[in-house]
Amino acid sequence: MEEAAELALSLRAAANVCLSRYEPLVLVAAPLLALLVARVVHAAASAVADRGIVVIAIDTVKLLPGVSSYIAAEKKKVVEKMQSGGTSTKNNRRAELPTIGLAEQVIKDLETLKANDVEWQGKCSGTVYIAGSESEGHFELINKAYSMFSHTNPLHQDVFKTVAQMEAEVVAMTAALLGSKEKSSGGQICGNMTSGGTESILLAVKTSRDYMQSKKGITKPEMIIAESAHSAYDKAAQYFNIKVRRVPVNKDFLADVKGFKRCINGNTIMMVGSAPGFPHGLIDPIEELGELASRYDICLHVDLCLGGFVLPFARKLGYPIQPFDFSVKGVTSISSDVHKYGLAPKGTSIVLYRNHEIRKHQFVAVTEWTGGLYVSPTMAGSRPGGLIAGAWAAMMSLGLNGYLDNTSRIMDVSKKIKRGIEEIPELFVIGKPNMTVVAFGSDVVDIFEVNDIMSSKGWHLNALQRPNSLHICVTLQHTAIYGEFLKDLQDSVNTMKANPGPISGGMAPIYGAAGKMPDRGTVRELLVEFMDSSC
Repeated sequence: MEEAAELALSLRAAANVCLSRYEPLVLVAAPLLALLVARVVHAAASAVADRGIVVIAIDTVKLLPGVSSYIAAEKKKVVEKMQSGGTSTKNNRRAELPTIGLAEQVIKDLETLKANDVEWQGKCSGTVYIAGSESEGHFELINKAYSMFSHTNPLHQDVFKTVAQMEAEVVAMTAALLGSKEKSSGGQICGNMTSGGTESILLAVKTSRDYMQSKKGITKPEMIIAESAHSAYDKAAQYFNIKVRRVPVNKDFLADVKGFKRCINGNTIMMVGSAPGFPHGLIDPIEELGELASRYDICLHVDLCLGGFVLPFARKLGYPIQPFDFSVKGVTSISSDVHKYGLAPKGTSIVLYRNHEIRKHQFVAVTEWTGGLYVSPTMAGSRPGGLIAGAWAAMMSLGLNGYLDNTSRIMDVSKKIKRGIEEIPELFVIGKPNMTVVAFGSDVVDIFEVNDIMSSKGWHLNALQRPNSLHICVTLQHTAIYGEFLKDLQDSVNTMKANPGPISGGMAPIYGAAGKMPDRGTVRELLVEFMDSSC
């Protein structure tokens, strides 16, 4: 002990002798300066990790004289090119009320305006999920249901009790499809109707953030998503100040569970799995993600916006569908669009939670407003009761037998389209589609130029990136004309091979250039400029 004490005293004396050569101010400033340098280095390292050295270098070059103005001029040219490829009528828009009201004449004006829309029947990827025309059959039924309740608003539950009841029943019926009757679900599945998949996702993310803050005290939240996850998660991250950790998909274009695990840290609030993902129609390994979520006690949201009203019935029909719903341990929330394959009016979706304790963090309650006490379940205050009635009517009119029949038809046509694309030598199908989205690319022809030719034939497909590809989301509209689609696709590929190069007015050069640009900030600015000039 004495030897240790003597050693400590000698070290102290040596340190004092060494430091005595410096001014006291230097001794105080040195650690502060070291701390400042450490913070700068840490910030720089974080910037490089988040944005990449290439992007930082490009941003630096943009600061050089003349570079910024040149880029602005080039962006303007690209935006004008993008606008020329559309059907914008911005210059012809009415900017003032008519001096004298049009009365019933307005219906004729609406019919004239509607005639300017492109012909969408059967030739759009997704978009319209109901078969037939909007003036007959199921369309007519849900339109009538909407009109009966178009004046209602579930915000006023004391007045419109029927709408509140219908919403509760739509939520309960959807939950039953997604595992609420399974013992493993816990028996507390609950949720609300929203305006669409994006609002359902926004609410699920906001709720997960607040739930994890109350549970773990997380104040710098992060969420982990695959690069195939819907862009609504990026929107949620921007709205709610959440850091996104984006994980590349694996060789099968699915969420990489090992990659997700590497991203989990003390600030992780949630992970996202898709069933299926929008780009390629593939179901992420939800069970494995559920195990990960349970092990680290974080939230797991399953995006069933596209598959919520197809996968449960496909499973009943005998398709090999892996578990994807609340029967999976670890799943805390689900989003499912009724206005897609639920065949409800546009603007209807469902967000579900495993229990009420989680869902409570979705609500907003205000106690200090002079207008009285206020509480709202979703983002909107007033909501259209007509849409709730339309969704209720759609589900009740179709029933289990109707959904099984519809699912059988679209799954069958999806398989035929997949096989047809595989028979075109210049094309390849991406992954192994689980449902009704078939994505395809090419190593032989420019797939975006093929898309331009398909567009000239009236088709509206979705252009994808990483890899450059297209997809078709099969709906009931396609069941009668899938053969025409395959023929037009083969003809477009043949035309492209015989006459390579972009067609006049096509968007292929822009899509191709945007996909190759390392500076994603400029691409983002282009999109914002285009949106700002279009609305």
